[in-house]
Amino acid sequence: MSEMKKKIILTGDRPTGKLHLGHFVGSLSRRVELQESGLYDKIFIMIADAQALTDNADNPDKVRENIIEVALDYLSCGIDPTRSTIFIQSYVAELTELAFYYMNLVTVQRLQRNPTVKAEIQMRGFSENGTEEENQQRKGTPVGFFTYPISQASDITAFKATTVPVGADQEPMLEQTREIVHKFNSVYGETLVEPEIMLPTNAACLRLPGIDGKAKMSKSLGNCIYLSDTAEEVKKKVMSMYTDPDHLKVSDPGKVEGNCVFTYLDAFSKPEHFAKYLPEYESLDALKEHYRRGGLGDVKCKKLLIAVLEELLEPIRERRKYYEQHIEEVYEILRRGSEEARATAAETLKEVRRAMRIDYFEDKELIERQAAAFRAKAQQ
Repeated sequence: MSEMKKKIILTGDRPTGKLHLGHFVGSLSRRVELQESGLYDKIFIMIADAQALTDNADNPDKVRENIIEVALDYLSCGIDPTRSTIFIQSYVAELTELAFYYMNLVTVQRLQRNPTVKAEIQMRGFSENGTEEENQQRKGTPVGFFTYPISQASDITAFKATTVPVGADQEPMLEQTREIVHKFNSVYGETLVEPEIMLPTNAACLRLPGIDGKAKMSKSLGNCIYLSDTAEEVKKKVMSMYTDPDHLKVSDPGKVEGNCVFTYLDAFSKPEHFAKYLPEYESLDALKEHYRRGGLGDVKCKKLLIAVLEELLEPIRERRKYYEQHIEEVYEILRRGSEEARATAAETLKEVRRAMRIDYFEDKELIERQAAAFRAKAQQ
């Protein structure tokens, strides 16, 4: 099999905190499935510390301390370092050089149209209509974040990833990467691999809401259930979960749309859970139907969700306990993975430099031709 035809996965997370259920349904569970499938020649999983610093530059300890938390979550969820390469982004210097070259292929105007960058500029940027005090409080958009899509393109192409499993919110970033790949190959010849996006197949997993009903589970909003939460913490969070505010009495008809408990059951429950934990219902649809017509309380539904989540999280906690007692082993896994990732990225960079005609010292033909030309000129 030629290298260009290999099926390669590249994915990762920013180390700004422990990973939560949103990460699990959005990407982590899929990574384990892909790893176990045997369908991919290589899986690279990146701890994106350099990207995290684009909006945490004034708090490097936050990123530094969370490297190990993210690694523990990966290993606890079933990522096998003998079958997937886990690495730290900042230890692969070749990514920075690739991004530097790609910057010449993207305009400022195109970056400004990227929805993720655009939202950040609007949130952090200065406003002509804002008061002086308001503008002083705004930090502006760091150049590192502005060029974030280019950095992501570097990460993806360095490993010749054919598939990138991400959430729906990352689609604009993948589209920008595809544009960069197309532009590079058009200018310099076929060199880079154009990646495909892989979205979660379960619609409930596309954007898991926080326990407070907000649009997305977010560490900054404090509405997360973490993979490392204790059983008691999970129970407490589920029991406080946002449901239907109009479902005041058990007898009241209830809405399942926008009801976090049912959204989470959509994401995590399986048919066998009902026979095991709630045998009076044959399926989730039957539970929903009863809730809609009234006569079913929120507590009963929440207790089912707690049981479902515990079945998922207990094995994760047990694996985490092992690795927490072997932190040196975890760092060795990261060191080896980073070395392997750097060797792979270096090969891609070599091909990129050759395609761009900036591999001066490796081009023996160039050196010999120019030497011969200058000698001939000197003899005239």
